[in-house]
Amino acid sequence: MLSRMAPYMGVVPFGNQWTFYSVVMAIFMDRHDVTEATTAEHVAQLHQQDLKVQDQFGCRGMTYWFDQKRKTAFCLIEAPDKNAIFRMHNHAHGQVPHKIIEVDPGIVESFLGRIQDPEKAQDTALNIINEPAFRTIMVLKLKPGSLKPRASLTPLLGDYLDPIVDMLNKAGGDIVRQNEGSFLVSFKSVTKAVQVSLEIKSYLYQTSKGEVVHKIGLSAGVPVSQNGSIFEDTIRIAERMCQVVAGQTVITSEVKELYDSENTRGLQQINCIRCLTRPTETFLNAFLDYTELNWKNTAAKIDDLARSLGCSRSKLYRSVISLTGLSPIDFLKEYRLNEALKLLKKNAGDISEIADETGFGSVSYFSKCFKRQYGYSPSENFKIGSGII
Repeated sequence: MLSRMAPYMGVVPFGNQWTFYSVVMAIFMDRHDVTEATTAEHVAQLHQQDLKVQDQFGCRGMTYWFDQKRKTAFCLIEAPDKNAIFRMHNHAHGQVPHKIIEVDPGIVESFLGRIQDPEKAQDTALNIINEPAFRTIMVLKLKPGSLKPRASLTPLLGDYLDPIVDMLNKAGGDIVRQNEGSFLVSFKSVTKAVQVSLEIKSYLYQTSKGEVVHKIGLSAGVPVSQNGSIFEDTIRIAERMCQVVAGQTVITSEVKELYDSENTRGLQQINCIRCLTRPTETFLNAFLDYTELNWKNTAAKIDDLARSLGCSRSKLYRSVISLTGLSPIDFLKEYRLNEALKLLKKNAGDISEIADETGFGSVSYFSKCFKRQYGYSPSENFKIGSGII
């Protein structure tokens, strides 16, 4: 949830008088794509120019990040609205942002480690910050190895969570969110993110003896992209890889390239990690975009999906099976069952209502599919009130 700050008090000229005003402030992050010639010192100078004029626009520059390699800068600013930030930058130096999003400062700190300027590294007039906001994002999900329904995962996972948290912390991972059986973690180092993924796999294999299974998705990116929330695109692909791609640990092509550039032993030599190619990532996103939009539509046909993705029916089958281990029809059925399970856990209706809501033609067919997938009937899960993840 976004955090609205205290009202900002200021004055503006009105005729021959000054008028007091009060506006509710919010925190924003903007993105600047800078030229190849731009240096960290140049960005620090631009930041100082912002600070000189910020009061005229009701803004307060909190800090910034600069990535010399990728030529991007991200400013964290308290302001009444996005337009005030745009006008402040334009007035100060003309370097206007390419994108502005509203953010929660607590979430920013969880991902990036700070919301204020770091201390000066040297005794200079400028506080030159050459620190990328680029992060490797991990989505880790744990679930029971058996299909037995249960009211809570906490008793089952309790013995494993603390060691996993300790591993993540030692690897420099900032835990942004931890729910029952689910972690969202931010890493500065792609190598450490990959290495701790392997450590978690080894630990669970040796200690849980199949009682707990896991999936990990690793992606990498910047906090402000095309969508509206922090690291949204990066989190989405990590979530999707973790959700549907066959394999315990799945990584994007960018994570692989970064890891290979930092290590003599490339990821191709590590059999337990699945590396997606860029075309496969594009297909995954297009496939799930269509599925999320149309999964309730019982009239939707496989040919409609193939047409939407711009491929033949046979190529669609090959691609989906390669990606998920399931045919398109079986994948859609499993997707609907997972959505039904979520509704059952929320007590969002009786079994017949949930069967209808999730696109199954009858309660009996729904119950049959559900039991085949999870090992118990919807009515058993319904009585417990919540089931497995």
